[in-house]
Amino acid sequence: MKIIGVIPARYASSRLPGKPLADICGKPMIWWVYKRAKQVLQLDDVFLATDDERIAEYCCSAEIPYIMTDVACPNHIHRVFEVSTRIDADYYVSINGDEPLIEPEQIEAVLPKEPIHGTPFMLSVYRDLTDPAEVLDTSNVKIVLDMQNRCMYQSRLPIPSPKGSLDFQYKKAIGIECFNAEALSFFANTPMGRLETIEDIDHLRFLENGVPIFYRQIQSQALSVDTPADLQKVREIMEERY
Repeated sequence: MKIIGVIPARYASSRLPGKPLADICGKPMIWWVYKRAKQVLQLDDVFLATDDERIAEYCCSAEIPYIMTDVACPNHIHRVFEVSTRIDADYYVSINGDEPLIEPEQIEAVLPKEPIHGTPFMLSVYRDLTDPAEVLDTSNVKIVLDMQNRCMYQSRLPIPSPKGSLDFQYKKAIGIECFNAEALSFFANTPMGRLETIEDIDHLRFLENGVPIFYRQIQSQALSVDTPADLQKVREIMEERY
């Protein structure tokens, strides 16, 4: 079974331009993510997928394999799909390039035990939210799961609503996702749906079309770097560790 790790890295972030190359303890953010991913022995190879020559230039200098993707890719799943059209594999694991605190065992949590072909398959991970500020932060996607850990819905707002009980944990989707080629092709060739347009959440394209997304729980303090404040917080954590 062949599994490829893909780290989408887009330079033109609206809230934090150039963040893949943002310095963290003397190394760019994507260096930290790549080094974590390379510790996962089940990954046959790990590539950065970028559309920017500045990121490509750094990859060359740091000996990080990369694939240039179309600058018109609207999101990370399209970027991973483009990789899948060039490299044949049973699974493609998308690892967010803006989560430098990611740990190898968290990536391992999305790896299936056997190949699934002929039908779209997607597996991802989540963690419980304990900080009320994180629950209210619309950059954190909250998920609701059924009894088989299949996703029922995703939202930027806190779901479910605690009218009848407070005995539950809000769940945050983490940016580690495993796709087979059929799932990537389905996404790339299916138009954006109404809910995806409203919430601005890519994964709703699968749910709106009846394609299940399965989740596994992980223990994680991962922090997506979306703003300058996030970057400063990650720098402080890294300085304490290293």
